[in-house]
Amino acid sequence: MTAGNSSVTEFILAGLTDQPELRIPLFLLFLGFYMVTVLGNLGLIFLIGLNFHLYTPMYFFLFNLSIIDLSYSTTITPKMLMSFISKKNRILHSGCMTQLFFFCFFVISESFILSAMAYDRYVAICNPLVYTVTMSPQVCFLLLLGVYGMGFAGAIVHTGSIMSLTFCSDNLVNHFMCDIFPLLELSCNSTYANELVVFIVVAIDIGIPIVTIFISYTLILSSILHIRSTEGRSKAFSTCSSHMIVVSLFFGSGAFVYLKPPSVLPLGQGKVSSLFYTIVEPMLNPLIYSLRNKDVKIALRKTWSRKIFS
Repeated sequence: MTAGNSSVTEFILAGLTDQPELRIPLFLLFLGFYMVTVLGNLGLIFLIGLNFHLYTPMYFFLFNLSIIDLSYSTTITPKMLMSFISKKNRILHSGCMTQLFFFCFFVISESFILSAMAYDRYVAICNPLVYTVTMSPQVCFLLLLGVYGMGFAGAIVHTGSIMSLTFCSDNLVNHFMCDIFPLLELSCNSTYANELVVFIVVAIDIGIPIVTIFISYTLILSSILHIRSTEGRSKAFSTCSSHMIVVSLFFGSGAFVYLKPPSVLPLGQGKVSSLFYTIVEPMLNPLIYSLRNKDVKIALRKTWSRKIFS
């Protein structure tokens, strides 16, 4: 995967900070974040897998969301932790392109699976009588295929665009991971076409899910306002609140970084913003869905009770 027209065979990741006194505290902080991310997402995966009453479309997508969160956090965090304890955090050109590919794949997949979850909530609230037919296992499988298909296509385009660049001498990536804009900054040839490709692909990969989510929740809100009972409205809102929080965190931080030109958003600020959707958001997702979801809390109590009893 090394570009034949580049003299650079490896990159050095600058990391999150260049202040030595902050490295150990930040290492411990983000190591803790990563452990919570792994335990939280693995716990949710096993919890859904072990409880048959959670075998519904909503938890099918939540199961895959946890897999995606765990995977792309693992793609980024271990290498970032190395930057806090090593003088020069080196990564081969091929390793950098591999990290970029999987990062793009999982992030794009997450944006589309969040839109699939919004569509699921729309059908459940607005058309409950045909829910089991509309969200059949076949439909859920096709939606999931589309999620990962869009993730793969976007990752191929982004990685191919970066691999077409020439890297001459400067190999210091001003980031804690191999991200698109820091790599574009290192190129010794024109990157106008590459930046245009990034903007178009990101606009599609963020625009389509956001439009889907917006339409779904507009229809959901309209349906909820027609519910007469206060209890019914409260229940409908509670089923959507966790998802709306996750959507706001993910798309807010992602759009802030990628839908602005690098000249408008300095890379230093971009690193901080990237922390939200690469480190913080995958850690918060299982906590949000666990603490705000009655079915998950019931399943957790049942699983814990069975474990104690056995």
